Amino acid sequence: MARLADYFVVVGYDLDKRGGSEGQGRILQRFPEKDWEDNPFPQGIELFCQPSGWQLVPERQPATFFVAVLTDINSERHYCACFTFWEALDNPQVRHGDTKESKASEADEVDEEPAVVQPSQVFAPKSLVLVSRLDHTEVFRNCLGLIYTVHVDALSVPLETVIGNLLTCVIPIAGGSQRTITLGAGDRQVIQTPINDSLPVSGSSVAQLFRQLGIVNVLYLFCAALTEHKILFLSSSYQRLTDACRGLLAIMFPLKYSFTYVPILPGKLLEVLSTPTPFIIGVNSFFRSETQELLDVIIADLDGGTVTIPECVHISLLPEPLLQQTQTALSMVLDPELEVADHAFPPSSTQPSALKIQDKEIRAVFLWLFARLFQGYRWCLHIIRIHPEPVIRFHKAAFLGQRALSEDDFLMKVLDGMAFAGFVSERGPPYRTTDLFDDLIANQVERIRQEEACPHKVMNHIKELAEQLFKNENPYPTVAMHKVQRPSESPGQNQPQNQTPFPPLDEVTVQLFIDHAAAKLKTAPPVVKAELKGMVPSGPPLGENGNVLANSARRLEVVRNCITYIFENKMLEAKKLMPAVLRALKGRAARICLTQELNQHVLQNRAVLDDQQFDYIVRMMNCTLQDCSHMDEHGIAAALLPLVTAFCRKLGAGITQFAYSCVQEHMVWTNMQFWEAMFYSDVQNHIRALYLEVDDGEPHANSVVSALELASEQSRLWPTLSKDMQTERVQKEESTVFSQAIHYANRMSYLLLPLDTSKNRLLRSSGLGDVESVSNSYVTNSIAGSMAESYDTESGFEDAESSDVANSVVRFINRFVDKVCNESGVTNEHLKALHTMIPDIVQMHIETLDAVHRESKRLPPIQKPKLLRPTLLSGEELVMDGMRVHLIPDGREEATGLMGGPPLLPAEGAIFLTTYRLIFKGTPSDPLVGEQVVTRSFPIASLTKEKRISVTLPMDQFVQEGLQLRSCTFQLMKIAFDEEVASDLAEVFRKHMHKLRYPQHVQGTFAFTVGQCGKLVVEHKAKDKNQSIKTLSKNLVKSAKRTIGRQYVTRKKYTPPTWENRSSLQSELDEDEISVSEELDQSSLTLSSTIRSSDRQTMSNVVERACCRDYQRLGLGTLSNSLTRSKNEPFRISTVNRMYTVCRSYPGLLIVPQSIPDSTIQRICRCYRQNRFPVVCWRNSRTKAVLLRSAGLHAKGVVGFFKSPNAPTAGMPSQADSTSLEQEKYLQAIISSMPSYSETSGRNTLSGFTSTHMNTSGGARVISLSQPKVSGKARNPPRGKWGSIRGSGRLSAYNPEVGNRLAGKESPQPNGGPSDALFLRPQKAYLYIIGDKAQLKGGKQDSFQQWEVVPIEVCDVRQVKNSFKKLMKACVPSSPNSDPNMSFHRCLEDSEWMTLLHKVLQVSVLVVELLDTGSSVMVSLEDGWDVTTQVVSLVQLLSDPYYRTFDGFRLLVEKEWLSFGHRFSHRGAQTLASQSSGFTPVFLQFLDCVHQIHLQFPMEFEFSQYYLKFLAYHYVSNRFRTFLLDSDYERIELGVLYEEKGERKNPQVCKSVWDYIDRLHKKTPIFYNYMFCPEDEEVLRPYSFISNLKVWDFYTEETLSEGPSYDWELVRGRQERPAEETPDKPDTSGPTSQRQIVWPCYDSRSKVVPDAITKLLQDLQTLEAELGQASEKWKDTWDKIKTTQRTETKLESRVSSLLMSSNLSHQRRSQGVYLQESGVGSSINLALDCEASATSTPVAGRPSTSTLYSQFQSTESENRSFEGILYKKGALLKPWKPRWFVLDKTKHQLRYYESRQDKECKGVIELAEVESVIPGTPTMGAPKNIEDKAFFDLKTTKRVYNFCAQDSLNAQLWMDSVQSCLSDA
Repeated sequence: MARLADYFVVVGYDLDKRGGSEGQGRILQRFPEKDWEDNPFPQGIELFCQPSGWQLVPERQPATFFVAVLTDINSERHYCACFTFWEALDNPQVRHGDTKESKASEADEVDEEPAVVQPSQVFAPKSLVLVSRLDHTEVFRNCLGLIYTVHVDALSVPLETVIGNLLTCVIPIAGGSQRTITLGAGDRQVIQTPINDSLPVSGSSVAQLFRQLGIVNVLYLFCAALTEHKILFLSSSYQRLTDACRGLLAIMFPLKYSFTYVPILPGKLLEVLSTPTPFIIGVNSFFRSETQELLDVIIADLDGGTVTIPECVHISLLPEPLLQQTQTALSMVLDPELEVADHAFPPSSTQPSALKIQDKEIRAVFLWLFARLFQGYRWCLHIIRIHPEPVIRFHKAAFLGQRALSEDDFLMKVLDGMAFAGFVSERGPPYRTTDLFDDLIANQVERIRQEEACPHKVMNHIKELAEQLFKNENPYPTVAMHKVQRPSESPGQNQPQNQTPFPPLDEVTVQLFIDHAAAKLKTAPPVVKAELKGMVPSGPPLGENGNVLANSARRLEVVRNCITYIFENKMLEAKKLMPAVLRALKGRAARICLTQELNQHVLQNRAVLDDQQFDYIVRMMNCTLQDCSHMDEHGIAAALLPLVTAFCRKLGAGITQFAYSCVQEHMVWTNMQFWEAMFYSDVQNHIRALYLEVDDGEPHANSVVSALELASEQSRLWPTLSKDMQTERVQKEESTVFSQAIHYANRMSYLLLPLDTSKNRLLRSSGLGDVESVSNSYVTNSIAGSMAESYDTESGFEDAESSDVANSVVRFINRFVDKVCNESGVTNEHLKALHTMIPDIVQMHIETLDAVHRESKRLPPIQKPKLLRPTLLSGEELVMDGMRVHLIPDGREEATGLMGGPPLLPAEGAIFLTTYRLIFKGTPSDPLVGEQVVTRSFPIASLTKEKRISVTLPMDQFVQEGLQLRSCTFQLMKIAFDEEVASDLAEVFRKHMHKLRYPQHVQGTFAFTVGQCGKLVVEHKAKDKNQSIKTLSKNLVKSAKRTIGRQYVTRKKYTPPTWENRSSLQSELDEDEISVSEELDQSSLTLSSTIRSSDRQTMSNVVERACCRDYQRLGLGTLSNSLTRSKNEPFRISTVNRMYTVCRSYPGLLIVPQSIPDSTIQRICRCYRQNRFPVVCWRNSRTKAVLLRSAGLHAKGVVGFFKSPNAPTAGMPSQADSTSLEQEKYLQAIISSMPSYSETSGRNTLSGFTSTHMNTSGGARVISLSQPKVSGKARNPPRGKWGSIRGSGRLSAYNPEVGNRLAGKESPQPNGGPSDALFLRPQKAYLYIIGDKAQLKGGKQDSFQQWEVVPIEVCDVRQVKNSFKKLMKACVPSSPNSDPNMSFHRCLEDSEWMTLLHKVLQVSVLVVELLDTGSSVMVSLEDGWDVTTQVVSLVQLLSDPYYRTFDGFRLLVEKEWLSFGHRFSHRGAQTLASQSSGFTPVFLQFLDCVHQIHLQFPMEFEFSQYYLKFLAYHYVSNRFRTFLLDSDYERIELGVLYEEKGERKNPQVCKSVWDYIDRLHKKTPIFYNYMFCPEDEEVLRPYSFISNLKVWDFYTEETLSEGPSYDWELVRGRQERPAEETPDKPDTSGPTSQRQIVWPCYDSRSKVVPDAITKLLQDLQTLEAELGQASEKWKDTWDKIKTTQRTETKLESRVSSLLMSSNLSHQRRSQGVYLQESGVGSSINLALDCEASATSTPVAGRPSTSTLYSQFQSTESENRSFEGILYKKGALLKPWKPRWFVLDKTKHQLRYYESRQDKECKGVIELAEVESVIPGTPTMGAPKNIEDKAFFDLKTTKRVYNFCAQDSLNAQLWMDSVQSCLSDA
């Protein structure tokens, strides 16, 4: 029972204090005067009566009523019902006329409303207030209204009686009874109490709230309130604010809001809104502006229906699918019509329920929601004390884990919140009264789960719940017994005078009533309400989510088997299963299974293992713990906790190491919440056991009873026990808790103290263990001595740095003990005892650990795979011995087993650093391929990038440090250092690697240090660009003496320094430099005398250099008797550069025009960059056109003079003029040397072009890639190379005036017929200069147009460098890429490597065309040593078959790349000096181009593709000296140039790559191309479009079995050994398979499956060996066969032998069957035409495909439907020629031959491609004396053919015949 009203208060306007701007209220009277004992009077009521402030108003307002809520210090809520009416006052002006302040205030008022005359009366508010702890709004409204009515209508009842009755009215709080009350004024009211007071009473406030704000908004507010955000309601109605707040609290049931709750906040207290704690507050909209600057408050505007959430506030919403289902249910309640809105025949009425019912339905939805959120919560309660009071804790992590909601933000926040803590303490106790929610959780969970998917079933359930809620508030049908009087008429303005003010009441009378009632209560017998307590049912247990466990039976099987193997000591089996187990342990089920299985192997809390078993168990435990979060929501760490203290191994006498010392490295051990939950669950188990023993007498099955049930039973019995029994039980419980606390102090010290405590450092940020604490396990040592991630303040180690390990652990344990003991009610004495014990426990543990640590270091290391030694080259030495590493798979998938085959990587082995290579050798980690050997290596000189990485190995779950090493031989090594490798050792390894990769000087490279005593070492200085005269001459003298006058120089013997002294090499070199130069300076020799004395020696050496042989072969000058030269030759060999004074980077002997003296050359050279002036490097033996190379011109031709040592001060201009004149003279001399120039008297004839060889060299091969726009109506765009170069987007850097003749600009003919522009002009240029577009400003145009400049854009070195980087990443990615946009082909395209190849090939083919047509070409691009070299070399390779042989190719590289100074050392970043410039593979690009040409013309090259790969590998490997240094000058300076030619002291060590290749070539045909079958004078014109280029397999292939195959000694042995061994062993094994498994990335396919010829040659050798004959060299055998084959071929049909056939068409050569690739080929294949395109002009002297047809025809006449002679105009640059044409209807083609007798077809026009035949017009160069009508044009899809017949009749016949053929088809 409770009082209906505690206090009655009258509050009025305080007239005494109205001086300020705002009025105040004051309490006029209150009853009772003195506070109740159980309920003190609340403060500040006057503020709440007028929340917007006390003010006087000029007009009477209607009476108002609202209920404010005050919360007292005990968080009890007081409901203040305020009834406010307005009373008239005389104007204070009159009343207080004499006081100053009233005047002032009045003046204020007048200011405010100057127009209004002050009324004689104003009205002041007065409030009647009821203060109650019960919330009966309507009853309060009625009571206060009655009092007001009695006063206003002056009823006969005294007010004191009414108030006395009100204050003495007592009603029950709950129970559902109705109580009728009367206040003695003829009134009667029924008060209905709710049945159960734990359920909130909401009236219709919830429905009202949803109506005002809508579903989504209220859900936002609901979630915000539960997750503790600040919520502010705004409305202009006070009652609505109260209702809204009440409604929000009602839907939060069963959680209770425990923060600030003020439904109506007075304006004076608005600063409360900036409190930091959460709140729910209501404020009048009047104060809206004051709420604007609140940044973290959610504002709900009830009148406007909006909810405003600030940006900085994030509200966690309900987890899906709950959110969706709740919204659906709410909309079905609030808007039932929504569902049927679209129905054609909607049901007649689907009105929502009445407000009151709707209110309960909405609450039912939220009740249903909470039942789903909290289902099973009782299974996660830990009861840790039963007596004297139950103490209960909630295991949050387990709850979230079992609900699989551990990631859910909303639930995490709710469970952490205050409301839920209150929920646990209120609903946790197992023996109490239950309510609707308990019933729902206990009995309806299953039903909810089944129905959740079906909204209608959910609705039915919700309606049932709503009914119960409604029943609770309205248990009986409503009775209309209310009778309350209301005021007779509303007192308004009409009778202002007669209303009296509310009278003061008589306190004594009221007090008498109260005292009387109190006495009555005392005498009355106490009301005993039987509380129905009972055991709270727990509901169905939380099932594991079914789907989590699905599909894991196989994995559990694997885990179980592995553990069985370990305990049965079958270690090999266990090892094989281990990777699978570690993978399986990612799954929760497998981890739980592991803990269960291990439990079975523990006997009496102990399980002693041997070392290997221990190691495996620890690894599995670590793997299990690694995936546990620090919360341990699945209880896996909890299950392992007893196991880590059970499994152990003996280390020595009395010393045991437990598993816990090896699993400390996990976050979970440092999480206080984990330890608390563990402690509570253990205490619960022990207390349960305690009472089970007590009750053992009773015969119930103790296994079934849960702790909560037991506790409930004990609570029921508690009152019946005697005092002694009670105290005994309390003590027993306390000692249980106390003993557990000691136990946990021990456990925590086990897991928190590291094995090696001497280090004094607990916190280790890195996961890697120190190397000192090596034990014998993969895991132990990396964890030992380390404690998991640094602890934040949360976990207790606030200032761990300042103290040692022991102190921090003690502090952590102390905090834990304080917390759990206070919560579980341990007495202070016990707690103190614990605090004194803890340091001792820790100290004892540290002592035992020391012994364990000492012993564990003595353990023999576990057996790891033996390190395999790599075989080394002779002269290669190990710099660092093998370090154990793991080779990790990179982005290439072949080796990882993803593409089939076994996973060869990751592999475990060692990395070796030698003076030459970096080698990994090891075995795959996968036990199934454990017997294979994996090798990966690359030359140290090819290292391009090295970066540190951290790697997680799949086997050990720890992060290792590692390195990623990338090499430009397209190799990548990702290695992770084994934990036995000290980190400083890894550092040493890196340093050594850098030293070897970038030696101080080129003589530090392997090619020089390899077991050789070198010559005198000289420090190589990088050439300074602007050297002054002095330094220049000094250097000259020096270099002269170095090269020649060696007798003058003190010679120090140079021995390569040993590894240790390598760093001191620098200083030695410096001394040397100094001693030489001093001596030179003292000597009085002049420059000229030096040269003279040495002429003979130098010259013989220079001549020795191969270039001269080549120049003689080309007829470019001879060296007969000491440089006397025959004057009639156009060119001479100049020795102007023999001292390398003219140009440092050129060779000593150069080809220049006969007529140019050396002095001119010295002047000309200054106009060119790096002094690289134009020199001749090749001459076309047929057209006598020459190919020149030079660098680009300086931006101004004059710049050179500023460098010249003898530039006079005056007369500069004249000198400049003379230079450019000399330059012109130089070019003119070259032009004059060409026979085509000297032959022609005038330059207007085309005699140069009439050579029969030329007319067929154009053709479809050169049609441009993208056709440029053509002016006018011209129909055929320019063709030929020019069109191609200019038209293809990238190279279109062309300026129109230059080379206009070549542009092929069409001048449209009157009849629109096209004309070949080239022949409109009478001549073409004799010399084309291919120059860089950017530099051609300086070049002067020749007015007679004898030479012409062709500007093109070239790729600069930076482009090549970047492109190569991207190419490497594409071919050898460092990690697998799942992004579809980064596929191999996409990356390849992004690298633009193919585009660069295309450009180089395109320019080269262009130059070949020009040379072939008789024009000379000068390539002068960039500095003349990168792109120029590429183009010039390719041109020679394409034009001259000699360079496609072994000797020729070697000569080409030596001449163009080495002698002409390609900067190999600089571009290859071979030394420290060039490190910054980075690696730029210009030479590799050239080799790739050669490879592309080789693919298209496989029969034209004597060497194979392997030869190119071999060079590509070794040009960066630094194994040979060939590709070191930047020019001949530098090579001479070091004395390396000529020694290669001299005698060899050590035959094992080849200094030159060419010698090595020669030697190898004699032994094995590996470099030889069996398809080599050259044509005489064959000029190759490869396709250069990107679609024709292929990715070179050099970039993508690797052989893991042996490493790169380019160091032949290392590979060769491996192949031969098995063959020798097999005969010795007798075959006992029965029939063995001849099959061999070949893995694509492991074996070398070409070795295992050689091509047919290699195979036959090998067989021949073995047969010879068996017969005991001396084995013949393979080359001799091959040559013999070839000659016999040749003779046979002449007799047989030409096509029969693919191999030797030398008359296959060019297409066939380029795209026929490759012998090396396929090994099979039939002649039929060849007859199929590979190119569908109509090649009208095949290459000279070649039969076309159609000839192949004729091999199979019976007679030739039957398919010739029409034939005769026609003149045909050639392609670009070609004259008209008569040809014999044959129209063939059968094959539907037009063929033409040289003459009627000719059997070899010159070309074919496919009629299928002909579009039209039309009359034509004569064009330039057409046959004379022929009428115009005899011309006709044939237009095909590819081009237009111009024909000319003998006369018009003949022409008409031809046109008709072709037309009829077309129409027939």
